Amino acid sequence: MRAIWKGSISFGLVNIPIALYPATRREELKFRLLRAKDLSPVNYKRVAEKDGKEVPWDEIVKGYEYEKGKYVLLKDEDFQRVDLEATQTVDIQDFVDQEEIDPMFFYKPYYLEPQKGGDKAYVLLRDTLARTGKVGIAKVVIKTRQYLAGVKAEDSVLVLELMHFAEELADADKLHVPKKIEPGKRELDMAKALVESMSAKWDPKKYRDDYREALMEVIEEKVEAGGKEIEEKPKPKPRPSTKVIDLVSVLQESLNKTRKTHHTRKSSAVSRHRKAA
Repeated sequence: MRAIWKGSISFGLVNIPIALYPATRREELKFRLLRAKDLSPVNYKRVAEKDGKEVPWDEIVKGYEYEKGKYVLLKDEDFQRVDLEATQTVDIQDFVDQEEIDPMFFYKPYYLEPQKGGDKAYVLLRDTLARTGKVGIAKVVIKTRQYLAGVKAEDSVLVLELMHFAEELADADKLHVPKKIEPGKRELDMAKALVESMSAKWDPKKYRDDYREALMEVIEEKVEAGGKEIEEKPKPKPRPSTKVIDLVSVLQESLNKTRKTHHTRKSSAVSRHRKAA
């Protein structure tokens, strides 16, 4: 795995050399655009708006549109001139209780790996964050953008998770959501019972990308069929929305179904255990 960024974490007078690695991966299915008549791949060209001519990479520059149709040119030196030190440092400004931070602010995690000479300070920060339940709130520049970020302790690793700035989050108060409706006691009790019956221990490996797997099955079927059309499977009917008058009966039906499913799974597990014994 290749580091996407190298620099240091700074808090107070402590400076820890680190490397930044992606903590997630997304296996996207890649598709090519093809010409229908002969399946020839379609390529993109960089074309200038003014005359429609193709522009080679060595003639392309970056510009900011400050008025409609008016641009100011920005070179690599201009981006570096903004704040050279910030591009190399995760500068922790505050330590905040993790439970105080709305999860909506977090959106992309990276692993932090200590570099030569940083092991002791790395472990010190990691263990201190773990014991105090704090998150280091920092600013970091990656490529040409500054990010707000949280530095967390996750087991044996320090994680830097990029965060939204407050102004980047949309105002939920503008949504038309019910505020004056109060559910009845019976509805609340049944809903609570349903949640409890569906409760389980967190197991991330239990959840899979069903859409990707189903799409891969379709692709494999078409490959085996030599690209010919395959028989279309009937689409599941959309679930009807729950009406207010049906809420209690729907909750009861859901509860009965969940309990039955839970009992079936438990019986199957016991049966498998006995056979294994």
